Amino acid sequence: MALPSRSRAPSPLLLTVAALFVATLVASNIIAVKVASVGPFTVPAAIVIFPLAYLFGDVLTEVWGYSVARAVIWTGFLANIIVVLFIAAAIAIPADSHYTDQAAYARILGQTPRLVLASLTAYLAGEFLNAFVLARLKLLTRGRFLWTRTIGSTVVGQGVDSAIFISLAFGGVQPWSLLLVIIRDLWLLKVAYEIVATPLTYAIVTVLKRVEGIDTFDRDTKFAPIRLGHLRAAVRGVAR
Repeated sequence: MALPSRSRAPSPLLLTVAALFVATLVASNIIAVKVASVGPFTVPAAIVIFPLAYLFGDVLTEVWGYSVARAVIWTGFLANIIVVLFIAAAIAIPADSHYTDQAAYARILGQTPRLVLASLTAYLAGEFLNAFVLARLKLLTRGRFLWTRTIGSTVVGQGVDSAIFISLAFGGVQPWSLLLVIIRDLWLLKVAYEIVATPLTYAIVTVLKRVEGIDTFDRDTKFAPIRLGHLRAAVRGVAR
Protein backbone atom coordinates (compact mmCIF):
# COMPACT_ATOMS: atom_id res chain seq x y z
CA MET A 1 0.00 0.00 0.00
CA ALA A 2 1.39 3.36 -1.00
CA LEU A 3 2.08 5.81 1.76
CA PRO A 4 0.27 9.17 1.60
CA SER A 5 2.45 11.84 0.05
CA ARG A 6 3.62 14.60 2.30
CA SER A 7 2.38 18.07 1.53
CA ARG A 8 4.99 20.45 0.31
CA ALA A 9 6.54 22.48 3.10
CA PRO A 10 6.19 26.28 2.88
CA SER A 11 9.21 27.90 1.28
CA PRO A 12 11.66 29.80 3.50
CA LEU A 13 10.96 32.97 1.52
CA LEU A 14 7.22 32.68 2.13
CA LEU A 15 7.81 32.16 5.84
CA THR A 16 10.13 35.18 5.89
CA VAL A 17 7.61 37.49 4.22
CA ALA A 18 4.83 36.19 6.47
CA ALA A 19 6.98 36.77 9.57
CA LEU A 20 7.80 40.32 8.45
CA PHE A 21 4.11 40.98 7.86
CA VAL A 22 3.16 39.82 11.37
CA ALA A 23 6.12 41.60 13.00
CA THR A 24 5.33 44.97 11.42
CA LEU A 25 1.68 44.57 12.33
CA VAL A 26 2.34 43.79 16.00
CA ALA A 27 4.95 46.54 16.29
CA SER A 28 2.62 49.11 14.76
CA ASN A 29 -0.13 48.35 17.28
CA ILE A 30 2.30 48.83 20.18
CA ILE A 31 3.76 52.14 19.01
CA ALA A 32 0.44 53.57 17.77
CA VAL A 33 -0.37 55.03 21.21
CA LYS A 34 1.79 58.05 20.42
CA VAL A 35 0.15 60.81 18.39
CA ALA A 36 2.73 62.33 16.05
CA SER A 37 2.99 65.41 13.89
CA VAL A 38 4.30 64.71 10.40
CA GLY A 39 4.49 68.01 8.57
CA PRO A 40 0.92 69.31 8.43
CA PHE A 41 -0.53 65.90 9.37
CA THR A 42 -1.61 64.61 12.79
CA VAL A 43 -1.31 60.82 12.84
CA PRO A 44 -0.45 57.88 15.13
CA ALA A 45 3.28 57.16 15.36
CA ALA A 46 2.62 53.75 13.77
CA ILE A 47 2.65 55.57 10.43
CA VAL A 48 6.43 54.93 10.41
CA ILE A 49 5.92 51.17 10.08
CA PHE A 50 2.29 50.16 9.54
CA PRO A 51 2.26 50.75 5.75
CA LEU A 52 4.99 48.12 5.52
CA ALA A 53 2.42 45.55 6.62
CA TYR A 54 0.39 46.47 3.55
CA LEU A 55 3.49 46.23 1.37
CA PHE A 56 4.20 42.70 2.63
CA GLY A 57 0.50 41.88 2.26
CA ASP A 58 0.68 43.00 -1.37
CA VAL A 59 3.71 40.79 -1.92
CA LEU A 60 1.98 37.76 -0.37
CA THR A 61 -1.10 38.13 -2.57
CA GLU A 62 0.81 39.02 -5.74
CA VAL A 63 3.28 36.13 -5.52
CA TRP A 64 1.52 33.34 -3.58
CA GLY A 65 -2.14 34.30 -4.01
CA TYR A 66 -5.15 35.24 -1.92
CA SER A 67 -5.43 31.90 -0.10
CA VAL A 68 -1.94 32.23 1.33
CA ALA A 69 -2.52 35.89 2.18
CA ARG A 70 -5.75 34.93 3.96
CA ALA A 71 -3.93 32.43 6.16
CA VAL A 72 -1.23 34.98 7.05
CA ILE A 73 -3.83 37.68 7.79
CA TRP A 74 -5.51 35.39 10.31
CA THR A 75 -2.09 34.53 11.75
CA GLY A 76 -1.45 38.24 12.28
CA PHE A 77 -4.85 38.61 13.91
CA LEU A 78 -4.06 35.79 16.35
CA ALA A 79 -0.61 37.24 17.06
CA ASN A 80 -2.17 40.60 17.92
CA ILE A 81 -4.59 39.00 20.37
CA ILE A 82 -1.78 37.06 22.03
CA VAL A 83 0.34 40.20 22.41
CA VAL A 84 -2.58 42.17 23.89
CA LEU A 85 -3.33 39.40 26.41
CA PHE A 86 0.28 39.08 27.55
CA ILE A 87 0.68 42.85 27.87
CA ALA A 88 -2.45 42.89 30.04
CA ALA A 89 -0.99 40.08 32.14
CA ALA A 90 2.33 41.92 32.52
CA ILE A 91 0.52 45.07 33.65
CA ALA A 92 -1.54 43.08 36.16
CA ILE A 93 1.52 41.55 37.84
CA PRO A 94 2.28 43.55 41.01
CA ALA A 95 5.29 45.81 40.53
CA ASP A 96 8.35 45.46 42.71
CA SER A 97 8.61 48.14 45.37
CA HIS A 98 11.78 49.47 43.69
CA TYR A 99 10.05 49.87 40.32
CA THR A 100 8.57 53.36 40.13
CA ASP A 101 7.28 53.40 36.55
CA GLN A 102 4.28 51.11 36.88
CA ALA A 103 1.76 53.88 36.15
CA ALA A 104 3.65 54.99 33.04
CA TYR A 105 4.08 51.36 31.94
CA ALA A 106 0.35 50.71 32.23
CA ARG A 107 -0.61 54.03 30.64
CA ILE A 108 1.58 53.53 27.56
CA LEU A 109 1.13 49.81 26.92
CA GLY A 110 -2.33 49.24 28.36
CA GLN A 111 -4.68 49.99 25.50
CA THR A 112 -8.34 50.19 26.43
CA PRO A 113 -10.67 47.42 25.20
CA ARG A 114 -12.25 49.94 22.85
CA LEU A 115 -8.91 50.67 21.15
CA VAL A 116 -8.12 46.97 20.87
CA LEU A 117 -11.50 46.23 19.30
CA ALA A 118 -11.15 49.16 16.91
CA SER A 119 -7.64 48.09 15.88
CA LEU A 120 -8.52 44.44 15.26
CA THR A 121 -11.72 45.24 13.38
CA ALA A 122 -10.00 47.80 11.17
CA TYR A 123 -7.12 45.41 10.53
CA LEU A 124 -9.32 42.55 9.35
CA ALA A 125 -11.48 44.74 7.11
CA GLY A 126 -8.55 46.64 5.62
CA GLU A 127 -6.28 43.66 5.01
CA PHE A 128 -8.92 41.44 3.44
CA LEU A 129 -10.10 44.25 1.17
CA ASN A 130 -6.50 44.98 0.21
CA ALA A 131 -5.86 41.35 -0.72
CA PHE A 132 -9.20 40.99 -2.54
CA VAL A 133 -8.78 44.15 -4.63
CA LEU A 134 -5.19 43.27 -5.56
CA ALA A 135 -6.11 39.71 -6.58
CA ARG A 136 -9.07 40.87 -8.69
CA LEU A 137 -7.09 43.66 -10.35
CA LYS A 138 -4.37 41.15 -11.22
CA LEU A 139 -6.92 39.15 -13.18
CA LEU A 140 -8.34 42.26 -14.86
CA THR A 141 -4.89 43.48 -15.90
CA ARG A 142 -3.71 39.94 -16.81
CA GLY A 143 -0.75 40.34 -14.51
CA ARG A 144 0.44 43.59 -16.06
CA PHE A 145 0.77 47.03 -14.50
CA LEU A 146 1.64 45.92 -10.96
CA TRP A 147 1.54 49.52 -9.76
CA THR A 148 -2.18 49.79 -10.52
CA ARG A 149 -3.07 46.99 -8.12
CA THR A 150 -0.60 47.79 -5.34
CA ILE A 151 -1.73 51.42 -5.23
CA GLY A 152 -5.37 50.68 -6.02
CA SER A 153 -5.65 48.05 -3.29
CA THR A 154 -4.00 50.42 -0.81
CA VAL A 155 -6.43 53.22 -1.66
CA VAL A 156 -9.33 50.92 -0.78
CA GLY A 157 -7.82 48.90 2.08
CA GLN A 158 -6.08 51.75 3.89
CA GLY A 159 -9.09 54.03 3.44
CA VAL A 160 -11.40 51.51 5.09
CA ASP A 161 -8.82 50.66 7.78
CA SER A 162 -8.32 54.32 8.73
CA ALA A 163 -12.04 55.12 8.72
CA ILE A 164 -13.00 52.12 10.87
CA PHE A 165 -10.18 52.51 13.39
CA ILE A 166 -10.58 56.23 14.01
CA SER A 167 -14.39 56.01 14.09
CA LEU A 168 -14.53 53.08 16.51
CA ALA A 169 -11.68 54.27 18.70
CA PHE A 170 -12.58 57.95 19.08
CA GLY A 171 -16.16 58.43 17.86
CA GLY A 172 -18.17 60.24 20.54
CA VAL A 173 -14.98 61.21 22.39
CA GLN A 174 -13.52 63.66 19.88
CA PRO A 175 -15.48 65.96 17.53
CA TRP A 176 -16.16 64.46 14.11
CA SER A 177 -14.67 67.51 12.46
CA LEU A 178 -11.31 66.49 13.96
CA LEU A 179 -11.78 62.76 13.33
CA LEU A 180 -12.50 63.31 9.65
CA VAL A 181 -9.28 65.30 9.34
CA ILE A 182 -7.30 62.51 11.03
CA ILE A 183 -8.91 59.88 8.80
CA ARG A 184 -8.05 61.93 5.73
CA ASP A 185 -4.47 62.54 6.87
CA LEU A 186 -3.90 58.87 7.69
CA TRP A 187 -5.31 57.75 4.36
CA LEU A 188 -3.29 60.26 2.32
CA LEU A 189 -0.03 59.46 4.09
CA LYS A 190 -0.51 55.70 3.74
CA VAL A 191 -1.29 55.98 0.04
CA ALA A 192 1.69 58.31 -0.46
CA TYR A 193 3.85 55.77 1.39
CA GLU A 194 2.68 53.04 -1.00
CA ILE A 195 3.40 55.19 -4.04
CA VAL A 196 6.92 55.99 -2.85
CA ALA A 197 7.51 52.31 -2.02
CA THR A 198 6.33 51.11 -5.45
CA PRO A 199 9.88 50.59 -6.84
CA LEU A 200 10.73 48.52 -3.74
CA THR A 201 7.57 46.46 -4.17
CA TYR A 202 8.43 45.85 -7.83
CA ALA A 203 11.94 44.72 -6.88
CA ILE A 204 10.77 42.34 -4.14
CA VAL A 205 8.00 40.83 -6.26
CA THR A 206 10.30 40.35 -9.27
CA VAL A 207 12.95 38.58 -7.21
CA LEU A 208 10.47 36.36 -5.37
CA LYS A 209 8.65 35.30 -8.54
CA ARG A 210 11.95 34.40 -10.18
CA VAL A 211 13.40 32.53 -7.20
CA GLU A 212 10.15 30.79 -6.23
CA GLY A 213 9.16 30.05 -9.82
CA ILE A 214 5.59 31.07 -9.05
CA ASP A 215 3.15 33.78 -10.11
CA THR A 216 -0.31 33.04 -8.73
CA PHE A 217 -3.54 34.10 -10.44
CA ASP A 218 -6.67 33.67 -8.32
CA ARG A 219 -8.98 32.52 -11.11
CA ASP A 220 -10.90 29.91 -9.11
CA THR A 221 -10.30 31.27 -5.62
CA LYS A 222 -13.13 31.65 -3.12
CA PHE A 223 -12.58 35.10 -1.66
CA ALA A 224 -14.53 34.69 1.59
CA PRO A 225 -12.34 35.68 4.58
CA ILE A 226 -13.33 32.40 6.25
CA ARG A 227 -13.57 29.18 4.26
CA LEU A 228 -16.75 27.71 5.73
CA GLY A 229 -16.12 24.38 4.06
CA HIS A 230 -12.77 24.05 5.80
CA LEU A 231 -14.34 25.17 9.08
CA ARG A 232 -17.10 22.55 8.85
CA ALA A 233 -14.54 19.87 8.04
CA ALA A 234 -12.46 20.88 11.06
CA VAL A 235 -15.54 20.76 13.31
CA ARG A 236 -16.46 17.28 12.02
CA GLY A 237 -12.89 16.15 12.64
CA VAL A 238 -13.01 17.37 16.24
CA ALA A 239 -16.42 15.75 16.74
CA ARG A 240 -14.99 12.38 15.78
